[in-house]
Amino acid sequence: MHYLSHADLGGQSGFGPIVPQPQGEVFHAAWEARVFALTLAMGATGSWNLDMARSARETLPNYLELSYYEIWLGGLERLLSASGLVGPDELAAGQALRPAAPIPRVLAAEQVPSLLARGSPAARPPPGPARFALGQRVRARSLEAPYHTRLPGYLRGRIGVIERVHGAHVFADSHARGLGEDPQWLYTVVFDSRDLWEAAAGPGHCVSFDAWQPYLENP
Repeated sequence: MHYLSHADLGGQSGFGPIVPQPQGEVFHAAWEARVFALTLAMGATGSWNLDMARSARETLPNYLELSYYEIWLGGLERLLSASGLVGPDELAAGQALRPAAPIPRVLAAEQVPSLLARGSPAARPPPGPARFALGQRVRARSLEAPYHTRLPGYLRGRIGVIERVHGAHVFADSHARGLGEDPQWLYTVVFDSRDLWEAAAGPGHCVSFDAWQPYLENP
């Protein structure tokens, strides 16, 4: 099955100018705040995980036509449908037509501040010794993953240097497919922008990327 991520846009052109948003302006309409609240509440039920949610959003066929929270809403609808929590007739009607399906847990309003403050730490005990070390040259693998991955296309096949070793973290590629957390070592890798963008690169610029160990190989 071919997996197409519409979110892997780094290094591409033709999407128009970036228009900065006013500082502190989080929502542009009341419905955006509701979508944020619904996404937070449903994520807290444990019906899916964060990486599954990212996968649902990035594969929306009309991704490039949607605003930020329209993408969140489209992803949420896909997850609800795939989990059997909402039927297509209910989405079309805009209301529940059957009794609510059971969910693992419910997020109460008074729990929201502490949940947001705590976040979702992804650090885990390492599965074994780290393969790479500080200052080591590495190459980002050129693989075409047929599933959700956080390795952007513009880095694949490029050589960088390990700048930091973060320990082991939940591996998004496995987590998004329901294969468990599969903790993997995580590194910050620095790439010279000239190796990525050639003549378009600014002098002295570099790109730092947090890469899980399966993304990397010896050059």
